[in-house]
Amino acid sequence: MENKSARWAFALIFSVSAMIISGLIAVLAGSHHLNLTRALHGVSPDHEILMELRLPRALLALWTGGALSLSGVLFQALLRNPLATPDTLGVSSGASLGAVLAIFFGWGARGGISGVSVAACVGAAAVLVLVVSVSSDRGKVSSIGLLLAGITINVICGAAIVFLANLVGFLKSFAVTRWLMGGLDPPEYSTLLWLTILLTPVVLLVLWHGREWNVLAVGDTWAATRGLSTTRLLLLGCIAGSILTGAVTALTGPIGFVGLIIPHALRMWLGADHRILAPCSFLLGAAFVAICDVFARTILAPVEIPVGVITALLGGPFFIWMLRSRRAGIRI
Repeated sequence: MENKSARWAFALIFSVSAMIISGLIAVLAGSHHLNLTRALHGVSPDHEILMELRLPRALLALWTGGALSLSGVLFQALLRNPLATPDTLGVSSGASLGAVLAIFFGWGARGGISGVSVAACVGAAAVLVLVVSVSSDRGKVSSIGLLLAGITINVICGAAIVFLANLVGFLKSFAVTRWLMGGLDPPEYSTLLWLTILLTPVVLLVLWHGREWNVLAVGDTWAATRGLSTTRLLLLGCIAGSILTGAVTALTGPIGFVGLIIPHALRMWLGADHRILAPCSFLLGAAFVAICDVFARTILAPVEIPVGVITALLGGPFFIWMLRSRRAGIRI
């Protein structure tokens, strides 16, 4: 018991440290040298680079990584599938379809509280309602029904996106392609404020129910025998995960692999107890996306690579390595 507590304490300290260090690196690193002393004293252009570009972008990267990673943990518990991601229920696809519709009708550019962001949130919410409605049977919701409905709606949304992309002109087609690659633009502080107000209670709610996610991950029958309402927990988890995914996807576009890689790596290290897995996934997911964004801004500077491309290039090989290591019996 003492060893377990010590390992959990070390994991939390490591995760918090990684998030803080990654956030600092994201603020200080870039294609243009930043003199922090001049920036803090309000000297141009360092002050503008820090306060208008680097800091809000780093904060958005931290929120994005944390939300996507935590939603990955949540969906993997709800669906009892370690390969489940925020895309599994079609929420990311719904947000993407909403954004593509906004671009198609010219409702505004990505970034900030624009028509694209609002449409992405509406698309995510609409898909969630549709998935739950389709998978419900006499007031009960099953994890298998959610999975099958999510996969089906994913395909439908993907086909609709391809269809719309072929109808728009060159400029709008470029905007659609860029949005679907996933990227981080410096948001307004007002946007970060509403994002924080929306996501903070959801994150705390998910962390508070860590013990319930443990029981639900074993199975619906096991959870029911322990006096838990599986339908209520499934709905709560779906809504929470969809808010986490939809809110950040509305601002960044779909960024893949975060909700798969981070929880999987931590599960191999810490086990499947969501009381420690969930908070560490949130913290390290935030660190992961912040570092990926640094790479996106600096590798080919002054040209920027969409951060979704970086997460895919890093996440894909890393996930294959994890699978081979696990098969060989290597413990991370």
